[in-house]
Amino acid sequence: MPGSVPYFSQWESPTEAAALLDGRQSLAGITHWAASGARTQAEFIEWANHLCGMCCLKMALAASGYPPPPLLHLARASLPYGTYVREGNSLRGLIYAPFVAYVKEAWAMDAAVTTGITAGEIAPLLTRYSWFIASVHPSIRQPACCPPHTGGHLVLVSAADDRHITFHNPSGDRPETQSYVTLPLATFARFFAGRGIALSAPASNT
Repeated sequence: MPGSVPYFSQWESPTEAAALLDGRQSLAGITHWAASGARTQAEFIEWANHLCGMCCLKMALAASGYPPPPLLHLARASLPYGTYVREGNSLRGLIYAPFVAYVKEAWAMDAAVTTGITAGEIAPLLTRYSWFIASVHPSIRQPACCPPHTGGHLVLVSAADDRHITFHNPSGDRPETQSYVTLPLATFARFFAGRGIALSAPASNT
């Protein structure tokens, strides 16, 4: 069975996330960018805001006992499956179905694209899977706010019941919004897009 879930930031430096989000710092100023596995700082800057899904995978692999792979190593390995596509000068992704194919083949993880569900249906999913990578609005780090729409960011849900949901947020800006964040179900539902990826620990580590 997977153990406790280590926390990683999609920007590599959890302590710099707040400054990045409030504009006091740019991606070019992130101290530990090379830990991402990026070949250059420019590559890190291009990818960093698209790595929330790979960061969820990294945390799940670490919880399963694997040495956590660098985020760009995961992203590059997944590209032949179609997890990200280029549209002009921009990247689009994470694309769910190719990601599921990637984790099944590369990591022997059971996974399934899940759509059209409510926040209350996540708890039953976690009786069959280890985690749920949920699509939420990135402003979930400020749970009192009213998001303009749902979705756009991925978090790793590790526990849920009929009242609360607990997750790790790759773009959290302080400890209480980064790891083991627990929100009331109704609060989480305001940010949740009703879709995500159910994910189990690698077969050899269950």
